[in-house]
Amino acid sequence: MKTLVHGLLAIVLACSIGAANASGTGILTPKEAFDKARAGETLLVDIRSPREWAQTGVPEGGIAETIHRDGGMTAFADALLARLDGDKSRPVALICATGNRSSHTRRYLEDAGFSNVSDVSQGMVGGRRGPGWQQQGLPVAEWTPQ
Repeated sequence: MKTLVHGLLAIVLACSIGAANASGTGILTPKEAFDKARAGETLLVDIRSPREWAQTGVPEGGIAETIHRDGGMTAFADALLARLDGDKSRPVALICATGNRSSHTRRYLEDAGFSNVSDVSQGMVGGRRGPGWQQQGLPVAEWTPQ
């Protein structure tokens, strides 16, 4: 009986944590990310590849900073930190195509000491977490190689 109670308590706790996470601690909808970026409250970072940016554009109000670079995630984190003027506590929202890469990248950055990273979990094109940036009619800007 004691084991069953502890097991049920663990399940309830896990569900509570998941619900809290979905309600805004670290997860943003595309609209929330757009509003926060537009208000200057967060740096919206499109982490997809240059090929993807060329196909769809980038979220308006966001920057294009790919995780697909020489040096991998370490090089990405260094490039992002430079854009943040060395401030790992500055709010950042990550967006990819469907939310998978942004979720993994968020965890990587948190492990690297970034303390205020959110995941736009629906991504640009949508997926199992929702319709995404484009299907919600949010604005995109054309990406041009630099």
